[in-house]
Amino acid sequence: MFTKNVGTVDKILRITIGVVLILGALLGYGTWMWIGVIPLATALLGTCPLYTVLGIGTCPLERK
Repeated sequence: MFTKNVGTVDKILRITIGVVLILGALLGYGTWMWIGVIPLATALLGTCPLYTVLGIGTCPLERK
């Protein structure tokens, strides 16, 4: 469906940031922290729409 453009290190960073932000939201540090769903989702899907628009890719197997 979507071209994979998120590499391994990028995925790890996105998962970490996403989880930390979501935990912050759950602990009451602010509703804006639910934005952590976006990096978590892009990491799990392996694709980032913004990377597609900008022509960026951190996945070495899919880079051309």
